[in-house]
Amino acid sequence: MPGKITTSHGQLTWVSHQPAGYRCPFCGLAAGDVSDPGNRCELSDLVYQDEDLLVFIACDGFGPHPGHAMIVPNAHYEALYDLDDALLGRIGAMSRDVALAMKLAWDPEGTSVRQHNEPAGNQHVWHYHLHVFPRYRGDMLYRQVREPLDVEFRARKASELRPALQEIVNAR
Repeated sequence: MPGKITTSHGQLTWVSHQPAGYRCPFCGLAAGDVSDPGNRCELSDLVYQDEDLLVFIACDGFGPHPGHAMIVPNAHYEALYDLDDALLGRIGAMSRDVALAMKLAWDPEGTSVRQHNEPAGNQHVWHYHLHVFPRYRGDMLYRQVREPLDVEFRARKASELRPALQEIVNAR
């Protein structure tokens, strides 16, 4: 049964939902190659990359304040279930840093993070990713429909967030 967690030799395992032959857009971005026609990411979306993680502006926006960031591991892991504690800790720390950078770059009234696993959990890219949103009173974020964002808009948002995130990362 897809998505069922089982044990195998003392290890928890689960069944992947990634289709055969899947070409991962986030792996392409991490490798600096977004030439696949199915990849909507652009190199100009990139905000930050180190040996473990990539931060970029999402290609879809939600509601009246589009432009949020995504944190992904450079290595391909399909879902939260696949991450080891050290990588999960790095992602958690980076989510804090990205949220602080948003406060510095865009002065939102708050921030939110969210993450999805498996089709019923609303995952649609089969590479773990954590969304970090700038928030504003009355933005009704969780009631908004996803809308594609122009490459130029994403590049501008990335260029606004990049120096703020670098400032936060350098201060650690």
